[in-house]
Amino acid sequence: MLIGNAPCSWGVFYPTGNRLTAEEYLDAVARAGYRATELGPLGFLPDDPAALADALASRALTLAGAAHVHVLAEPGSWPVLRTALDRLGSLLSRLDAPHLALMDESEWYPPGQPGVVDQAGWRVMIGHVRDSLRYVTETYGVRLTFHPHVGTCVEREAQIDRLLQDTEVDLCFDTGHHAFWDQDAVAYMRKVWDRIGYMHLKNVDPAMRARVLKGELGPNESFAQGVMCPLPDGAVDIAAVIALLKEKAYEGPCIVEQDPSDNATETPEALAARNLIYLQDLLAR
Repeated sequence: MLIGNAPCSWGVFYPTGNRLTAEEYLDAVARAGYRATELGPLGFLPDDPAALADALASRALTLAGAAHVHVLAEPGSWPVLRTALDRLGSLLSRLDAPHLALMDESEWYPPGQPGVVDQAGWRVMIGHVRDSLRYVTETYGVRLTFHPHVGTCVEREAQIDRLLQDTEVDLCFDTGHHAFWDQDAVAYMRKVWDRIGYMHLKNVDPAMRARVLKGELGPNESFAQGVMCPLPDGAVDIAAVIALLKEKAYEGPCIVEQDPSDNATETPEALAARNLIYLQDLLAR
């Protein structure tokens, strides 16, 4: 399986205004030992296929795929989403990286109502997912998956079940986001294995998660304080995740994500390297 990392591990969540440039990120992820990267926010890495291919090749990197965030329950936003899908689909198909994970935008929801949509909003979201799946598959030959995410309308198992029932989309399964609400990532992976098309590897700090579950700490605050911890240190049994992927002969990308906290004592590059060493040991067993 292909182990990669992503710009979000370096705190890159937007195309501009970041602490490091695209070139600095690519240098760092290569130094950390990775041979693949996800695209990151559209516009951060070069979106000219030739320029991106050269930038990757010069560092012995490949493109594993991309993730894209959109306000999925917002009516009338399909033209904006389609424009992004065109840019992404063209780039991914040209670089032979046919994986695109779609996720909802958590920042869209008002304070105190994260992920809350009514039936009309759910139908709009489902329509966007169906249209996106059909469009990128038919137009670009790209495999679209859906990424359940904390603070959105698809984060709990019942919501994921409903999404899988209402659409034909497969999952970008994120171990950390799934476990955030004390859900068993490995058990759910087994339950829906045939609907998993892409993997994000992340872990969650059990003590901080307990504070969130008790209402002592909000989800957004917990991210800033490091609720998503290094892979060896959290509540998710990453060894069991890797064992399951090996058992099922999974050959797709596994993207490591390490959301940086405001008070981190290790650099993003050091964390990325530590996560990779841990995974390499598990894969070698």
